[in-house]
Amino acid sequence: MTFKTMLLGVIAGTVIVASGHAMADTADKRIAFSNNYAGNSWRQAMLESWEKVAGAAAKNGTVAAADAFTTSENQATEQAAQIQNMILQGYDAIVIDAASPTAINGAIREACDAGIIVVSFDGIVTEPCAWRIAVDFKQMGRDQIKYLEKRYPDGGNLLEIRGLAGVFVDDEISAGIHEGVEGTKFKIVGSVHGDWAQDVAQKAVAGILPSLPEIAGVVTQGGDGYGAAQAFAAANRPTPTIIMGNRQDELKWWSEQNAKNGYETTSLSIAPGVSTLAFWVAQQILDGADVAKDLTVPILRVDQGDLEKMLKSTPEGSVANVEYSLDDAKNLIKSTK
Repeated sequence: MTFKTMLLGVIAGTVIVASGHAMADTADKRIAFSNNYAGNSWRQAMLESWEKVAGAAAKNGTVAAADAFTTSENQATEQAAQIQNMILQGYDAIVIDAASPTAINGAIREACDAGIIVVSFDGIVTEPCAWRIAVDFKQMGRDQIKYLEKRYPDGGNLLEIRGLAGVFVDDEISAGIHEGVEGTKFKIVGSVHGDWAQDVAQKAVAGILPSLPEIAGVVTQGGDGYGAAQAFAAANRPTPTIIMGNRQDELKWWSEQNAKNGYETTSLSIAPGVSTLAFWVAQQILDGADVAKDLTVPILRVDQGDLEKMLKSTPEGSVANVEYSLDDAKNLIKSTK
C-alpha cells in the first residue's frame, strides 16, 4: 500500500464537523431509545431532552439516527418485544429506560449477542453485557429522612408515597427511606403508590388520609408532592412537610406557600436530561471509548435558597432539568476510570 493510498484511507475514514470533533466511527451509526413509560411530566421532559440533544446530533451528522420509542404500558413483555424489533431493524446501539431490572434481560442479551451496544439509565438493568447510568436512589430516600430529622428532632409520623410498582427506581428509593427511618424517632404510618403522577398521588393520599394520625412529613419519589398537598387541603388537615420532586407545579406551590406562611421543604429528583447523558455514552462506546459498565450521576436537589431561581428556569408543566453535552459525558467517563 502506498503512502498516498494510506492517506486517502485516513481522510475517507474521518469526518470533521464545525464543532471540531471527529465522528469517524459514529456518523453512520443508528441509536434507538426504548422507553417503558411516558405517563408523567418527568417522562415527558425526559423525552423532550432526548429529542433536543440526540435529535440535533442526528441532524448534524454525529450519528445517522437517534429514534425514540415508548411502550404503551409499563410492561416488560412489551418492552422486550420492542427491543427484539430494534435488533431486527439493525440498530447499532439501544438506550433503555427499563420496565424491570431483570425481566428484559433476555432481550438485552440477544441485542448484545447481535453486537449491539446497550446502555440503560434511570430504570437500569442487571444483564452484565449492558452499561448502567444511575443515581444512588437509596441515598435519595435516606436524604429525605436526614432533612426531616433536622426539621423534626423529636420525630413524628410519616406518610410514604411510592412510585410505579415493580420498577427498580421505586424499590430503591423506598428501601432508602426505610433504611433512613431505622434508629430515628420517625414512624411510617401509611404507604400508597402515586405512580410518579400528581393526579394519581392525590387520589391515593385522599383515600388513606381518614385512617391516618397527625402527619409530620410526607416522603416521596417525585411527581407526587403537589397532589399530596391538594389531598391534605381537601381533607382540611394541616399541611405537613412534603418532600418535593422538582416538578414545576410543586415548586410553584412551594413558592406560594412560602410567601404566604413561610412554608419550607426541599426537593430532589434525577434530572430528566439524564437521557441525553445516556445518548452520549452510547455514542462514545460506538466511537471506541473505554467506558466503565457503571456510571453514577448526582441527584438534582433544590433547597429553599435555590427555589426561586430554579422555578424561574423551569417551564410550566415541566420539571427542573439538566441536559448533558458530549463533553459532560467524556468527563464523567474519564472521572469514573
